Amino acid sequence: MSITRRQFLEGAGATALTMAAIAGFAIPADAQTVDTADLLTAGPLGDEVLGSADAPVTIVEYASMTCGHCAAFATQTFPEMKKKYIDTGKVRFILREFPLDPLAAAAFMLARCAPKDQYFNFVDLFFEKQKDWAYTDDPVTSMFDLAKQTGFTQESFQACLTNQDLLDGINAVKDRGAQKFAVDSTPTFFVNGQVVRGAKSLEEFDKILEPLLAGK
Repeated sequence: MSITRRQFLEGAGATALTMAAIAGFAIPADAQTVDTADLLTAGPLGDEVLGSADAPVTIVEYASMTCGHCAAFATQTFPEMKKKYIDTGKVRFILREFPLDPLAAAAFMLARCAPKDQYFNFVDLFFEKQKDWAYTDDPVTSMFDLAKQTGFTQESFQACLTNQDLLDGINAVKDRGAQKFAVDSTPTFFVNGQVVRGAKSLEEFDKILEPLLAGK
């Protein structure tokens, strides 16, 4: 499948309709939990994970690469969260794709095509530079200019964006998140199965995480 700007724009309209339909599955805004074992079942592409498998807390984030709130979390909150909780073995972090439009799907496809150990570095780069590629008249060229920094060639870039199996896998993750766990906005987090919606600050996450880590 070749992704063009026209398809990006047409897909964005279709996504809006999809989100409206998903809203019917929404979990109420007050604290809710989902089955953790079910939640931690990986999609067809496998999960991208940071942190110890033995960590007492697991955070699953559903994000879209074109989501401004996701970019804010990734650039402002996540680095300090990683130092405080993930690098110290307290939290295991899983990032799941929930593209809100075809452009976000394309960015996630490229992240999946990057070397396995570079997935999070690629995602960090694209969130940091989100305004440079997600809000331009020629997003494909802008994405390629960024992707070149991580080793993509024109050939590998095009091959990645025309990989239908890869796109299907990413959409499967999004669809399961929506239908099974009522994800209808980004970012949406699950902290040991508890739903946490929106780009929370580190201080807000502290209030959620510290009681779960007490005595650990």
